[in-house]
Amino acid sequence: MKNWWRKKAEPQAPASTSPVAVRPSAENVLKRLEWTVIRRLDGLLQGDYRTLLRGAGLDLADLREYQHHDDVRHIDWNVTARLQVPHVREFTEDREMAAWFLVDLSPSVDFGSGEFAKRSISSEFTAVLARILTRHGNRVGAMLYGAGVDEVIPTRGGRRHVLHLLDAVQKRQAAGETGTTKLRDLLEAGAAMIKRRSTIFVVSDFISEPGWERALALLAQRHEVVAVRVVDPLELDLPDLGLITMRDVETGEQLLVDTHDAGFRKRFSRIAAQREAELRDAFVKAGVDALELATDGDLADAVIRFVELRKRRARLAAGGGLPAHLRAA
Repeated sequence: MKNWWRKKAEPQAPASTSPVAVRPSAENVLKRLEWTVIRRLDGLLQGDYRTLLRGAGLDLADLREYQHHDDVRHIDWNVTARLQVPHVREFTEDREMAAWFLVDLSPSVDFGSGEFAKRSISSEFTAVLARILTRHGNRVGAMLYGAGVDEVIPTRGGRRHVLHLLDAVQKRQAAGETGTTKLRDLLEAGAAMIKRRSTIFVVSDFISEPGWERALALLAQRHEVVAVRVVDPLELDLPDLGLITMRDVETGEQLLVDTHDAGFRKRFSRIAAQREAELRDAFVKAGVDALELATDGDLADAVIRFVELRKRRARLAAGGGLPAHLRAA
């Protein structure tokens, strides 16, 4: 039962004489996302986009009590002397910090049990976040992984650059049987190439050979990292589909299974739950925020959850809110 979650059901395509579907242009996709997702977010978040990037920029965001891990260079000595308690400054990020998208486009992300494949969700999330960030004066770049890290898009700003990034993700063909994914290679390449402190979104289904966990933790020591995990419901719970052939799209391995067997489905769910627990534990140990995107979920809701996550993290980093003497005042 090892690695059942890496098996992808691959039904045969029906014969058809209809023309091959044309991939929507990056311009059309971005326009749709701006109208259906970003426009909706503008009405719901009302300025909370500023929580997406926080660092050592020029705009003072808050003052809070000093904690043992804080950089002493950020201590506000005037406030410290006045309150007799060490305080540090927090800043809202400006153009000094870029955002990078490390996007896993290995064969496993081409799977989808419903209307959308994981690849589609990954590209749309990347486009939405990139457009939001560039609208607020930030720069974005990307590293794309297929059979290896084979494309790097340097950080720039503006809508035109977002279109270039989205087109680069969309136009990539499925890599075919390339062997198992080595997510560690993508993370280590990001650590080697991205020298300046940045916010990094690792967009992947995290179906990979072991060993990426340490690379993620090392990347998070230098940068602010968000693990964006893309998942399909069929990878978590297998319904009764009868006798089917399951195929690993990365290795070509095939297996005939009887999903009518309740015992098999139960073992499948247990292994999937175990993997979920291991993933959550790996993210916690690495010290990274984690966001889950489901192929049957709502992208706008996912972005809102992410912003709320960032706000809660900021409050926790600040000690849960205002100092006691300020709350009393």
